[in-house]
Amino acid sequence: MDKKTLFVGFFSLAVIALATLFFILFASPAKFRGTSYAEPYPVAPQIELTRSNGETFRLADQKGKIVLLFFGYTSCPDVCPTTLAEMKLVMDELGGKAQSVQVVFISVDPQRDAPEKIQQYVEHFSKAFIGLSGAPDQLQKIWDDYGVIREVTQSKSAFGYIVNHTARVYLIDANGALRLSYGFQTPVKDIVHDLDLLLK
Repeated sequence: MDKKTLFVGFFSLAVIALATLFFILFASPAKFRGTSYAEPYPVAPQIELTRSNGETFRLADQKGKIVLLFFGYTSCPDVCPTTLAEMKLVMDELGGKAQSVQVVFISVDPQRDAPEKIQQYVEHFSKAFIGLSGAPDQLQKIWDDYGVIREVTQSKSAFGYIVNHTARVYLIDANGALRLSYGFQTPVKDIVHDLDLLLK
């Protein structure tokens, strides 16, 4: 091998190495697709409610897992079943990583949603989902803490009344901080993208 060929080879390797280093140092980090909370990320307000099996659910006990939190009700005609079906797709897309994510669904209709009823409801979508309800005063504090607005409207439907409510999914990271939120019908691939970033 002559000196010219050797030089060209070394020069090419040096260029590749420098380009790789430049990319690592200066490439912009991957961006989240959900709506991000401002840093420093706020601590997610505490949630403590009794589950259908009598055990106490505490949000603090979920540390180490990412929580996808949604507020709704079992008589919801559209938004809630759609969102829960999307959460099921998210978990399916994550595969083995889904063990590090917990979906939690909290009622905005405690008059009709006993803990047993809401748990049975979420299990239609996934046995791994947690459904929670409680006394109106317990839930009111949680709704207020998360900025959830609910409005009961009389209806001529078989349901008797409907509950208009905030339709956002809140993402609480493994450290218990509010990181992201997602509006109704955010593409499943966007939520999976963000979860993949956080689970790396």
